[in-house]
Amino acid sequence: MKAYERFLKYVSVWTTSDETSETVPSTERQFDLGRLLVQELKDIGVEKVELNDMCYLYAEIPATPGYEDQPAIGLIAHMDTVMDFSGKDIHPQIIENYNGEDVKLGDSGRVLSVKEFPHLKNMKGRTLITTDGTTLLGADDKAGIAEIITVADEILKEDIPHGKICIGFTPDEEIARGAKHFDVERFGADFAYTLDGDIEGEIQFENFNASTAYFTIHGVNVHTGSAKDILVNSQLIGMEIQSMLPDERPETTEGYEGFFHLMAFNGNTEKTQMRYLVREHNSEKFKKRHETLRRIQEEMNKKYGEGTVELEIVESYYNMREKIEPCMHLVDTARKAIEKAGLTPDVSPVRGGTDGARLSFKGLPCPNLGTGGSAFHGPFEHITVEGMDLVVGIVRDILKSYAAYKEK
Repeated sequence: MKAYERFLKYVSVWTTSDETSETVPSTERQFDLGRLLVQELKDIGVEKVELNDMCYLYAEIPATPGYEDQPAIGLIAHMDTVMDFSGKDIHPQIIENYNGEDVKLGDSGRVLSVKEFPHLKNMKGRTLITTDGTTLLGADDKAGIAEIITVADEILKEDIPHGKICIGFTPDEEIARGAKHFDVERFGADFAYTLDGDIEGEIQFENFNASTAYFTIHGVNVHTGSAKDILVNSQLIGMEIQSMLPDERPETTEGYEGFFHLMAFNGNTEKTQMRYLVREHNSEKFKKRHETLRRIQEEMNKKYGEGTVELEIVESYYNMREKIEPCMHLVDTARKAIEKAGLTPDVSPVRGGTDGARLSFKGLPCPNLGTGGSAFHGPFEHITVEGMDLVVGIVRDILKSYAAYKEK
């Protein structure tokens, strides 16, 4: 079975996670895909498969006899989809021999535009998979899952020599909890790759340091008829806070540039709550962003009275570069496999985070590879059949390289 065929089956399973939930996993529906994957792995001949009560799936393909001393390599992807856009009742469009032009997304009124996504021109002649405009596609990260299982299937069917291969599928990655309960010791890999990136040929071993900042603003609400010098509108204070931040937002930054991203603004005169994503690659600049927020809180409380503005900063994950640099063979091996596939490696920083970042800090060095998809988290998400096939070939070559690996 081709990777895209598996992918089309997986996207039919609703697996959206829920950041408001306190359960693990955050949504019971993620087990629906987990159970399906357990059976698929068993069907292709993987004997050691476990889905635990927190919806973490662990599987192992023992080393080929004589290759037991080679590095154990892990392959990891996540089962959930993001809350930002509907992941229920997904109906993909499959466009064979794509002409490289704009694509109408069903009857939604949305158009996948070459102007907005110029790389589409490079996909001319391929089989393009898109949404119908009413949901996301789920390539983030069901494409990664499909590619991993396809690689495992081919390795076993073709009896390709290999060291131990460890497979892990996690829940709740999209709400920054995917690696929280991941048992690195149970997983059993020496090194790993997450398949959770964009276009094929991508290698990522740097990511943002990340935190979430929560402002709670307390106002004073009285009747507008007698409000003079009494009423304090918490919403206006929130707007003032936003105006005090530098113009460093996702839509105005790129590469290594960090940002403040206002994710939510909810309130009324009496009380307003604001939620910011704070991102920065450099650790010192990351600290300075937190200092900026605390300074704003202090200034607002001096102006409007102590206790008017509360601030909580919750750190989420950190730049994995420091954990990958001692084992750059992971990047070099992936680079060679990508070149062998006829692609130019795109070694670039992640403007986000992956399970691999957290796992690297838990002792499992884990760079990220592209899956062949693009425009994740919304109705313009798309992927190609050929891109997925290239990723399968890249991962196969990585595993073959580690079967012959000699530590320098």
